[in-house]
Amino acid sequence: MAEEKKITTDEILLEMKGISKSFPGVQALKNVDFVLRRGEIHGLVGENGAGKTTLMRILTGVLPKDSGTIILKGKPVHIENPRHAQLLGISVIHQELSVLPNLTVGQNIMLGREPRSFLPFLVDWKKLYRASLEHLQRLNVDIDPRTPISELSVAQRQMVEIARALSFKADIIVMDEPTSALTEKEIESLFSLMRSLREQGISIIFISHKLEEIFSIVDRVTVLRDGALVGSMPISEVKTEEVVKMMVGRELGEMFPKDSVPQKEVVLSVRNLKRGKELRGVSFDLRRGEILGLAGLVGSGRTFVARAIFGADPLEEGEILIEGKKVHIGSPQEAISLGIGFLPEDRKAQGLFLGLPLSHNIGITGLKRLSLFGVVIFRKLKELALNFVNKLRIRTPNISQLVRNLSGGTQQKVILARWLSLKPRILILDEPTRGIDVGAKAEIHAIMSELAKEGVAILMISSELPEVLGVSDRILVMHEGRIVGEFTREEATQDRIMLCATGGANNG
Repeated sequence: MAEEKKITTDEILLEMKGISKSFPGVQALKNVDFVLRRGEIHGLVGENGAGKTTLMRILTGVLPKDSGTIILKGKPVHIENPRHAQLLGISVIHQELSVLPNLTVGQNIMLGREPRSFLPFLVDWKKLYRASLEHLQRLNVDIDPRTPISELSVAQRQMVEIARALSFKADIIVMDEPTSALTEKEIESLFSLMRSLREQGISIIFISHKLEEIFSIVDRVTVLRDGALVGSMPISEVKTEEVVKMMVGRELGEMFPKDSVPQKEVVLSVRNLKRGKELRGVSFDLRRGEILGLAGLVGSGRTFVARAIFGADPLEEGEILIEGKKVHIGSPQEAISLGIGFLPEDRKAQGLFLGLPLSHNIGITGLKRLSLFGVVIFRKLKELALNFVNKLRIRTPNISQLVRNLSGGTQQKVILARWLSLKPRILILDEPTRGIDVGAKAEIHAIMSELAKEGVAILMISSELPEVLGVSDRILVMHEGRIVGEFTREEATQDRIMLCATGGANNG
């Protein structure tokens, strides 16, 4: 009997050599090399627009390459489409999950490959659920394959996606920002699963903007910048600061450029806000020039506070005061008229008009000022857009570029520009740097600090504790719809915030 071949991370599974790809007016990839070894977790990092997604779309058959060679298991391959990639053992887990909520777990895993009964037009449901259960058990995932996807959490849906990938006998799994909607506990479960897959000889390409995750889970890291390869090395041989410099091409400076701003009068007061289980008597003050951080675990009620203040969700009880005067905010339009701006958590679904140009996205909340007798004066709109493109250093070929074609960090700046054009007194930022690269994060933080200097009162919600600690003047912590902790900048630590956020202490 032949000796079983030992899996080592020195065995090259995939080589992408000299990959180039261009789009009209943009060279997305420039002669990029990428090497993946069997049984390794390989981090792929770079700023938005660096070429990571384009490279992976070529690997998974979504886009054709202009030039270059792909060698899989020692043989050159031409990947024609996503289905062909799956048959070659290459699967992808997208940031926005592609499971079908109206189908069961088993139906999702075996979709398009349903086993047939003695009649070819009938599905053998016993075989389907037995096969899907085997794939779930391989991952040590305890989910009934007959459960509708709609009843699962985001983390469980992700496990189903991975089970489906393995059902294609995947050798390579591409994970694109897989932790963006997961809690800390769910992230650790995912990482445990990734380590298990690595031990089984499966290779994972892990794309993330969170460098702390890159350094905690990957074996090697490859850095792209402006469509070109900057470097690839074992993670043990590089420091965080070096990776950041490779990504942005410069010294980043302070990640959290926070200047001390004298605390001034109270601009916003909320008293006893109540709404079902989401809000259970929330009260706080926000001062002019202050950045007030709102921390807490997913589901703690943070976003409901923001939406209630902005008039997006009705309240059952409570009052809102602006500069000491009680106001009724029944809609976002009323909030805007009172000088409140809101950057939502899901910028694509709730904050942007993806099919409209950058200029229209910036000017859309101020059309009255840009119009005459109901007709938009496009010269004014152009002037407004160009002003903020320069002021916020928005990277775009032109102001007519559709917003859907811009990077995540650029999209976030477009929403900020929209609200800044209205000169708000109060700005609510819900996860302002989620899903954007380190360079864009530093720029967003610098903009926030500058706005605070100008007297804007900022309420910032963030799931990233280093951001909360680095940017905020004062921090409130929520747990199960209540504020359970309050800390000054000097008092706050990650441990103290997490203790409150998990219900372990009450400092409020």
